[in-house]
Amino acid sequence: MSENQVKKGGISVETKNIFPVIKKWLYSDKDIFVRELVSNACDAITKHKRLVSLGETVSDGAPYRIDVTLDNDLGTLTFSDNGIGMNAEEIDKYINQIALSGAVDFIQKYEKADADAKAEGTGGIIGHFGLGFYSAFMIADKVEILSKSWHDDKAVLWKGTDEGDYEMSESDERTSRGTDIILHINDDEKEYASAFKIKEILDKFCAFMPEEIYFNELPEKEEPKKEGEEAAEKPEPKPINDTNPLWLKRPQDCTEEEYKEFYQKVFHDYREPLFWIHINADYPLNFKGILYFPKMENEFGNYEGQVKLYYNQVFVADNIKEVIPEYLLLLKGVLDCPELPLNVSRSYLQTNGYVSKISAHIVKKVGDKINALFNTEREKYEGMWDAVKLFVEYGCVRDQKFFEKVKNSVLYKTTAGKYLTLAEYADANEHFDKKVYYTDDKKQQAAYIAMFDKQNVPIVELDKLLDIQFVSTVEHAETDEKLKDVKFVRVDSGVSDILKEENREENKENNEKLAKFFEKTLNKGEHLKITCETLKDTTVPAFLGLSEESRRFADMMKLYGNGMSAGLPQELTLSLNLSNPLTQKLEQRVADGNEDELTEKLAKQVYLLALVAQRPLEADELSEFLALSSELYTRL
Repeated sequence: MSENQVKKGGISVETKNIFPVIKKWLYSDKDIFVRELVSNACDAITKHKRLVSLGETVSDGAPYRIDVTLDNDLGTLTFSDNGIGMNAEEIDKYINQIALSGAVDFIQKYEKADADAKAEGTGGIIGHFGLGFYSAFMIADKVEILSKSWHDDKAVLWKGTDEGDYEMSESDERTSRGTDIILHINDDEKEYASAFKIKEILDKFCAFMPEEIYFNELPEKEEPKKEGEEAAEKPEPKPINDTNPLWLKRPQDCTEEEYKEFYQKVFHDYREPLFWIHINADYPLNFKGILYFPKMENEFGNYEGQVKLYYNQVFVADNIKEVIPEYLLLLKGVLDCPELPLNVSRSYLQTNGYVSKISAHIVKKVGDKINALFNTEREKYEGMWDAVKLFVEYGCVRDQKFFEKVKNSVLYKTTAGKYLTLAEYADANEHFDKKVYYTDDKKQQAAYIAMFDKQNVPIVELDKLLDIQFVSTVEHAETDEKLKDVKFVRVDSGVSDILKEENREENKENNEKLAKFFEKTLNKGEHLKITCETLKDTTVPAFLGLSEESRRFADMMKLYGNGMSAGLPQELTLSLNLSNPLTQKLEQRVADGNEDELTEKLAKQVYLLALVAQRPLEADELSEFLALSSELYTRL
């Protein structure tokens, strides 16, 4: 072509070339063909209802319904509806030409009516892309369409193959309005000739579609009758779906029992949920749903939640992270978002501002619910805190905005069994110095806890792996003036000023001698610092502490450093309690120059006693402790 010549035209794609692509790549899951064909049937019914409401046609009084029929003799699976139907011209336009969506044409023609229906909450058209029908060829080598339009006398029979060939003719086989899609299941997909398989797929994708769906299996299997026994009366068939799911109702119209029944039915969880949030967002977000907080007994359980995403009551996927923040995936629930920007297979989201707003709204509603329970049902909230704590802490760690939303509703359980907020902890501790004292092992650290108890200092329990990450978030993010720069300190991190005697005169020379004696006897080098303190508690001869910073660094290395912390030295401080009678005797013996074998063994025993209170003893430490104890008792 010359520089000035321009050629224009339309890109053509041969059907035989596009069909293999559709079969292999359009849908990530073959089961989705059931959803697509049932959705098309729902759309056909919705369109006819709309025409009736507009006065374009009249209802024949027959109830709308969709039938899914498995014929074992013929090897077919049929999807039938009594919706709007199609004539030859429409089949030629919407079936013979790939991706010309009848839903789009219908909405454009009756745009105002569709908008009004959505505003009234009566549902909208499910399909938009015009590709759902072709999903039938993923499991069928031949598909038939038998359809009679609402405004034509003659039905139309269309027959197509997975090669893209078709034939179409008039038919007398259907005399009533609607459409049958007949799939001839191919030999490689015989699993779809199973009634169990089809019912399982219907339950997954179609459990809440807006039109009644019935499943039939042919030939029907009947129980053999005994001699002289009359045939039992067949029960009235029931739809397999709930056309008016709980999330479509107003929260004030739902009972507590209905919420619990819905949860157990949908998620097959025998336990009752802790509580739930019914979301009914209006313009401009326009989505509904129910989120449940399941019971979580411990942090090591399999607590991957399940938030089911629906599109006009059609199941799309579980746990789409664009809509549900990662930390909310611990929840269970359903969300119906009729305006989600889905891709052509309705399997994945196309992220945009609308999706982000939905996610933000969900986070806000969850935070509001937690705060409401704390503010209006404190006793109930405390009763469920141990179960909901893991979720709240994880959310705070993952999302700064969520932390700001709920931080004043976060509770800390004390060793006395009380539940306090951070502000309440500060008020309950007359010695509050912007330190929160905690234990991660009540039994191991019982001696230290007892010392704080005597000073009426509450100790909070942080015994889960996530707790330390959470309190680190609090330390860095708390902005309230009273609590700003607050620090969480384990009870054995060092001798707090709260535990020390005030205005106590000490013999510094004797103290230094005692400290040097312990350094020489224990021979731990620079990794063990020795100090002398006068504590209010007289029962403990020595206090072994590891700084909070060192402990957290070691824990972090264990978590992320592939065990590297095992070789890292820990700088411990042994604080000798000058109020304790044993320590006083040792100080006197050292001051008198009596640094004999007995004094050395007593010093080692004091160290081991402090070590017992700090952590479990190693095998060699335990052997030494038992041997020393036995010997010292005999020398009394």
